[in-house]
Amino acid sequence: MIKRLVEKVQTLFTRRRRTHKPRQVPVADHGIARDRVPRSALRVCETLQKAGHHAFVVGGAVRDLLINVTPKDFDVATDATPEQIKPHFRRAIIIGRRFRLVHVMFGAETIEVSTYRAGASGEQAVDAHGRMLADNVFGNQAEDAARRDFTINALYYDPTTETVIDYHDGVKDIKRRRLRMIGDPEARYREDPVRMLRAVRIAAKLGFEIDEATRAPIARLAELLGNVPPARVFDEMLKLLTSGHSVACILRLRAEGLHHGLLPLLDVILEQPEGERFVMLALSRTDERVRAGKHIAVGFLFACLLWHEVLKRWNELQAAGSHRIPALDTAIDEVLERQTEKLAIQRRFVADMRDIWMMQPRFERRSGRAPYALLSHLRLRAGYDFLALRGAAEEAPAELVSWWHDFMHADENARAALLAGAPAPRQGEGTKRRRRRRPKPAGAPTATAGDAPAS
Repeated sequence: MIKRLVEKVQTLFTRRRRTHKPRQVPVADHGIARDRVPRSALRVCETLQKAGHHAFVVGGAVRDLLINVTPKDFDVATDATPEQIKPHFRRAIIIGRRFRLVHVMFGAETIEVSTYRAGASGEQAVDAHGRMLADNVFGNQAEDAARRDFTINALYYDPTTETVIDYHDGVKDIKRRRLRMIGDPEARYREDPVRMLRAVRIAAKLGFEIDEATRAPIARLAELLGNVPPARVFDEMLKLLTSGHSVACILRLRAEGLHHGLLPLLDVILEQPEGERFVMLALSRTDERVRAGKHIAVGFLFACLLWHEVLKRWNELQAAGSHRIPALDTAIDEVLERQTEKLAIQRRFVADMRDIWMMQPRFERRSGRAPYALLSHLRLRAGYDFLALRGAAEEAPAELVSWWHDFMHADENARAALLAGAPAPRQGEGTKRRRRRRPKPAGAPTATAGDAPAS
C-alpha cells in the first residue's frame, strides 16, 4: 500500500515537472522568419539579453506569426523587473498598478515589456468573487507561461536562436485550430472574468473552436463580468468591435450567453429586431474598413450601436408631448447615463456621438440658411455617413440621402436649385418663430426717431 502511494506521488511529481519543461520548437518546424519581427522588438530583446536577462517576443504576436497573420502589436516578456528594464532605454516609462509594465518607445512604435509573473498564491489580492486585483508577484518563465490565459498565447519566441518555447502545447493547438484554457477554466475565469470576452473574441477572430472544457463554464459565470471595472469592459469591447471580425464576435457572444442582461450595449444590439439590421450593417462595414487598413472612428461606431436605444426613447418622449429637439437631447442624456454604468465610454467619444445624433433631424431641414449652416459643422462628414447608413437600412428616405450628397458636392448655383426643389419643411421646422411684441401699457409715450435710449 505504502509502495503504491509513493509511486503515485512520484508519478504526479514527474507529470508536474514535465508540464514545466517546455518544448523547444526549431525554426525548421515553426517557420517564423526573423525579418517578420520589427526592428524595435528585436532591439528590446537584444538589449536585455546583452544585459544578462532573458527576453522573448511573447503571446499573441507569436501566435499570429505561426498562422501567417501580421501581428498588430509585439510584446516582450523578460525576467528583468520594471526598474531593471527602464534604464536600458532612452524613452521608457513604467505604467500600470494592477499589472506593472514598461512601455519602450521607438518613434511612433511602442513595445510593451512585461516581467515574468508568478503563479496564483496567497500573495495576490482577490475580491469576494475570486477576481485578481493585483498581479505584481514576479516569477520565472515557466510560472509566467502557466498564468497566461490560453495555450496559444503562452508561446515565447527567441529572435537570437529563432526558437519557439512552448510549455502547454500551444503550437499543437494552433495546428488543430483549438482555443484551450491553461489550468482550470472556472478558476481562471473567476480570477479575471474578462477572459470570457477574450475567449470569444480570439476564437471568432481566428476562426478557432473553443475547447469544450474551456467553453462550458462561460454561460454559468457570465454574471461575474458585472464586477469588472467599466473601463476594462470598455477596452475589451473596443478590441472586439474593431477586430475586423465584429459580426462574428457578436454572434459568438450570443451563442455563449454573454449578451443577455450582462452589458446593456449588447442587449441593445441583439434584442431589438428593428435595430439589429442597422447595427449589423454598421459592424460589417466597420469590419471591411479594418481589413482594408482604413481608419475607424470609435465615436461613430458607438453612435451606431446605441442609435436605436436613443431612437426608442426619443419617440416615447415625443409621444408624451415633448418638442422634437429637446426630446432628442433628453433621450441622449438618458441613454448615455444608463450605458456608462456598465461601459465607461470616454468623453471624447461621447461628444462625437452626441453631435452625430443631434445632426440627424437637422438634415431634414432643407430650406433657408439651415443647410448652409450645417455645411460648416465640424462633424458633417460623420453625420452624413450616419444618415447614409440609416438610408441603407431603410430607416431614412433614400431621396434625403441623395439630396444631401448632391448638396455637399454642388456649386452655388446647383445648391440654389436643390433648395428650390426641396420638399417643404414639416410644420415647426425650417422657420424661426417671430417673437410677439408685448403690448404697451396704456398711456405709455411713443418713441420717435430722435429719442435717445433710456440710461
